[in-house]
Amino acid sequence: MKIALIDYDSGNLRSAEKAFERMARTVFDRSEVLVTGAPEDVLEADYVVLPGVGAFGDCAGGLRAIAGMEEALNQRVRKHGRPFLGICVGMQLMAETGLENSAGNNNQPYAGLGWVNGSVSALQPADKSLKIPHMGWNEISCSQAHPVLKGLDGKTLYFVHSYAFVPADGSDCAAQCDYGGAFCAAIAKDNMFGTQFHPEKSQVNGLALIENFLRWRP
Repeated sequence: MKIALIDYDSGNLRSAEKAFERMARTVFDRSEVLVTGAPEDVLEADYVVLPGVGAFGDCAGGLRAIAGMEEALNQRVRKHGRPFLGICVGMQLMAETGLENSAGNNNQPYAGLGWVNGSVSALQPADKSLKIPHMGWNEISCSQAHPVLKGLDGKTLYFVHSYAFVPADGSDCAAQCDYGGAFCAAIAKDNMFGTQFHPEKSQVNGLALIENFLRWRP
């Protein structure tokens, strides 16, 4: 099995690479975890992972700066139906638009991949004493029995973010988290899954999610 972690200058991918290598050894007899910025690797991958650290617009621009990458993602994920996992901003990029730093874009939202209807907007906790960015360990509540979330309802995972995905169809939200109000902590649609939290930084619960993802056969 070939697992492609897409490198588009979105942050340090070493922790994600190590976590996927560890769980791939548990799930498969033979596997390759490849950190890559090459569209041709994505087109050959059995599993596609899009991490992301930073601002929505910067990450969208970085992804599109790689010639052929967006086309390869659409081909492998949307047309061929390979399992996809978006992490943090990688999940947010599944949306139609993102509002982060839109002032630098003539007050227009940035375009995402458009795979899941909805937009990414700023967290606005009802309790104004809560700090932004939301950073640390928080419990998730699963709103659907999805295979990637098996055994994780009520578990704590690690978050670092100031914006959250607001899906147009609430049924696309697979799990929620409360931080002065509920926000979507995981997105699920067809062969695609996304987490606002970082499974690669979430210790045993994060590793369990990665294992669930690698066992998933959508």
